[in-house]
Amino acid sequence: MSDDRLIVALDVPNALQGLQLAEKLGDTTAFYKIGLGMLTGGGLALANELKQEHGKRIFLDMKLFDIGATVENAVRGLAQFDLDFLTVHGDPYVVKAAKEGASGKDLKILAVTILTSLDRNDLDGALIKDGEIRDLVQERAGRAFDAGADGVIASPQEAALIRALPEANGKLIVTPGVRPAGAALGDQKRVATPASAISDGADHIVVGRPIWQAADPRAAAQSIVDELAAL
Repeated sequence: MSDDRLIVALDVPNALQGLQLAEKLGDTTAFYKIGLGMLTGGGLALANELKQEHGKRIFLDMKLFDIGATVENAVRGLAQFDLDFLTVHGDPYVVKAAKEGASGKDLKILAVTILTSLDRNDLDGALIKDGEIRDLVQERAGRAFDAGADGVIASPQEAALIRALPEANGKLIVTPGVRPAGAALGDQKRVATPASAISDGADHIVVGRPIWQAADPRAAAQSIVDELAAL
């Protein structure tokens, strides 16, 4: 049986391969993430098919960032697809605009804090203010919640800090950068295992390559589901 705390990232080139992977995973997976990498390969069509024809939940990972009016209009258009989660950057004005665009729909707006592929050297190169990443993530999460975000995206290493915020009560924490024990890190720098991420306060974990690059993707997904069931 599936566990919707596990979100499988369909980070494959096109909708056909995404659908083939979903068919392999079958009832082990109830929740899928579709990101920018598949947008020009039929990502929205795949999202709609998985949602409407297969009863799956869909997380559209667009990480929208623009002036408020543009974000609002983009979210209003995407909200018509009856999807579940949508990401935007965690700047408060972006979050507020996205919530306006999603008004009247069940679409949850998740704010990106700091990408899990970044470390302090990366932030220095981007002229981000000084401070420990964990502290910056917690601060950005609190501001995003105050701006109306339904949840945040953060690494599992910051999940407990965010969950401890008073503003986080009733909010979602979704953690990419999750790797089963022994899995390759890839481009992720702030990682944890599925069980530890959930134990530290995450509501959902996002796992991609350790599943779709596995010799047996279904078995890889089932192993994670079993790990979560044992909590």
